[in-house]
Amino acid sequence: AGGVVLGKSADKLFSLSGLFAVYKPKGPTSAGVLNLLKERLLAEAGVQTNGNKRSQILKIGHGGTLDSAAAGVLVVGIGKGTKMLKTMLAGSKKYTAIGLLGKATDTLDATGKVTEEKPYDQITKGDLENVLQKFTGDIMQVPPLYSALKKDGERLSTLMKRGEAVEAKPARPVTVYSLSLQQFQPPLFTLDVECGGGFYVRSLVSDIGKELSTCATMQELTRTKHGPFTLEEHTLYEDKWTIDEIARSLEHCMSLLPEEPSHKKLKTEHPGETAVSCE
Repeated sequence: AGGVVLGKSADKLFSLSGLFAVYKPKGPTSAGVLNLLKERLLAEAGVQTNGNKRSQILKIGHGGTLDSAAAGVLVVGIGKGTKMLKTMLAGSKKYTAIGLLGKATDTLDATGKVTEEKPYDQITKGDLENVLQKFTGDIMQVPPLYSALKKDGERLSTLMKRGEAVEAKPARPVTVYSLSLQQFQPPLFTLDVECGGGFYVRSLVSDIGKELSTCATMQELTRTKHGPFTLEEHTLYEDKWTIDEIARSLEHCMSLLPEEPSHKKLKTEHPGETAVSCE
């Protein structure tokens, strides 16, 4: 009978399809979190994985990298949901970031080497709030050198760590929908940011420092929302990485997404519901 039960949960696992969100803690890479999730699910389903074959067995992907040092919402696609991830990459995201005035690092965050120190005592809360207006709307941003962006197929961060000279990527247009100062306790300041795709909060914090004639580096970053998925409502923590919990979550999460024309039948049953839940 044992074999039958295994078969059942494996069947359920491989029938899972859609998008859901998991909590990425500080420390591991986004890819590392996905691998752990995959291992958990395959182990629960009793699927034997030998070496690298497991990647072909279960289709799973994420909708936009969070730096190792960052935490929060990581959108995951499973089964046919992996095809929906491209649209997630461009979707709006919300972050809470803690910046540190008076210090700059090579990575623009707390993991890097300090490259510069400057006084910051002259900066007031008002100065900071005024500067934020310059970074709201459609702006140009230079992505960080240490990033997942690639040059000749290699990540810039890998090249930098090998000590190779890396030229900064050119500034590119990005969108900041809203930006507000939540707290100011020098040298620390806390920002809430809502932005579009391709935006680096690390670069924002660094640029704010320069604009204030000092320097700044990002101490902490949490992604609180990605598309319709929020940290409070939709994010599965590690203890909930089970086939049943994910199946439940998928049912809930798929109702948040704008419906495809093929699902018109469902629409008549809950008029207006999807519109409300996408707030």
